[in-house]
Amino acid sequence: MAVSPVSKATPAQAVQLVAIRSLFAVLERTAPAVGGRLAERIWCAIPRKHPAGACPPGRRFEVAGPTGRIVAEEWGAGEQTVYLMHGWGGRRTDLGDFVAPLADSGFRVVALDAPGHGDSDPGPFGPGRGLLTDLIGALGAVVADCGPAYAVIAHSLGGCATGVAVADGLATERLVTIGAPSELEPHVAVFARTLGMGPRCLARFRTGLEGRLGRPMTDFTLPDRFADRAPETLPATLLIHDHQDKEVPYTEALTLQRALPDVRLIGTTGYGHRRILRRPEVVARVLDFLAESRQQQPAAPGRHADSAP
Repeated sequence: MAVSPVSKATPAQAVQLVAIRSLFAVLERTAPAVGGRLAERIWCAIPRKHPAGACPPGRRFEVAGPTGRIVAEEWGAGEQTVYLMHGWGGRRTDLGDFVAPLADSGFRVVALDAPGHGDSDPGPFGPGRGLLTDLIGALGAVVADCGPAYAVIAHSLGGCATGVAVADGLATERLVTIGAPSELEPHVAVFARTLGMGPRCLARFRTGLEGRLGRPMTDFTLPDRFADRAPETLPATLLIHDHQDKEVPYTEALTLQRALPDVRLIGTTGYGHRRILRRPEVVARVLDFLAESRQQQPAAPGRHADSAP
């Protein structure tokens, strides 16, 4: 759901972007509806797979999701279930470094592939494309099948999807997001500028995308969604975000921090958007957070900021 700016693109990508910008300039004047549909296809294109994380073998199973078969895997046999939610273009093994430590700590661990990702069936947009609502629906379907969540650990767009699911009513005692965006609007603006979309194409793109999502873009603005919920219904939350994340700026973690009643923020440096999932100290901080009981929480929940060791 992102297109690299020309300044960060390879020479081949830069040439491609120049051609796309020229095309959108023509479509803005002559066929904005076509421009809007083209923008939808680019925005919803699932990126090529990145290297999978290390993950011990578990019990693979399938769940019937809203649009097809969802493939998931589980480890451990604890009474409390921790769900792992990957990000855009990811798969269930992305958070594989968390699996053994969580299972060894007595948790049951469940990870899933969102539609169009990993081994799961494509979503409603077809092979190679997906929607944020695919991630939301897949998580809800797996939780409904496997039982209540003690915690969800979610990366990148999976963190935004989980936040929307929580705002929609998904129950979890604890939530951990890693490199998660707080809303879609800033990313839409960057996307439009990168492609050189004019206001007519952009309006058609937004209308078409909302039609595919089946809900307005404002539904994915987490600060507003959390503000509509009673504070006591929101989970204790741990935000982990790298100061040098080039895909989702650290400022988005600060926005989420201000929006949640019981939250702490850990800022790391030098791990980026994906390497952060491999860091043993990050895994350890998440385990510490999940090990805390409600009785150990401060009487008056507040906002905290930390740095990873």
